[in-house]
Amino acid sequence: MPPTSRAPLFRSTAAWAWATRNFLGRPRVRRSAGNYLRRIVAGLLEGKRILVTGIITDSSIAFHIAKVAQEQGAELVLTGFDRLRLIERITQRLPKPAPLLELDVQNEEHLDSLAGRISEVIGEGNKLDGVVHSIGFMPQSGMGVNPFFDAPFADVSKGFHISAFSYSSLAKAVLPVMNRGGSIVGMDFDPTRAMPAYNWMTVAKSALESVNRFVAREAGKVGVRSNLVAAGPIRTLAMSAIVGGALGDEAGQQMQLLEEGWDQRAPIGWDMKDPTPVAKTVCALLSDWLPATTGDIIFADGGAHTQLL
Repeated sequence: MPPTSRAPLFRSTAAWAWATRNFLGRPRVRRSAGNYLRRIVAGLLEGKRILVTGIITDSSIAFHIAKVAQEQGAELVLTGFDRLRLIERITQRLPKPAPLLELDVQNEEHLDSLAGRISEVIGEGNKLDGVVHSIGFMPQSGMGVNPFFDAPFADVSKGFHISAFSYSSLAKAVLPVMNRGGSIVGMDFDPTRAMPAYNWMTVAKSALESVNRFVAREAGKVGVRSNLVAAGPIRTLAMSAIVGGALGDEAGQQMQLLEEGWDQRAPIGWDMKDPTPVAKTVCALLSDWLPATTGDIIFADGGAHTQLL
């Protein structure tokens, strides 16, 4: 008798043999079955070209996004700012090599030339399927234990430019080289509460969320989605520096309490040393599996944002 999984279709060995000889054995059917199997075993981002910004060290969320994206079949283009030689060494730790472009989001020339430089490395006629904005900065005066009221506007303005406005400027720069159905994803954290030590960075993230809604409106005209992933606290280089006292012992203690409270509040717990869940969430948004989701914020924080205590 044929295997039990075939029983509903083939009630006898003779019927199974007939189907194999007259149908499943045809070359066209074999090719179709092969294509179907390849789609099943292929990665979530198989064949997609994705631009990832914001890698600084191998603890960067952007690094882990790039790693998971490559493991899921994506071809990457990376960008870096300032310490390019160091970043290039860091990116060698990824599963596969990827071209690295210089990008300072405050530099108009860098932004104006970005589409052309991307085309050079991915080949004329090819386009991007996804973009990751993992860029954020706030001068020390706007974070830590420094009084919220004392941050000078020049510093806050710079932080807003890099952390919020750059999401719009990056989207504008890359849309000409993005495929319809593509996805832009930015990194966020929940700014709906005043969090210790984050100060003006929290305000900048609120601005980023508003910018995302308008980017979704504009990008949607060419069939591109735009969403943010609000991550729980992750021990990146910047976070480790704050906890280690780089912005003062009091700020470090506040951040440590925040991290501990997050794990306790999250219904499924939260491991601040594991950025993989955040990276997987970003890759899900980069894939074709959320085609009707745009202008939104997807939380990857263990559910802590839903709980009061």
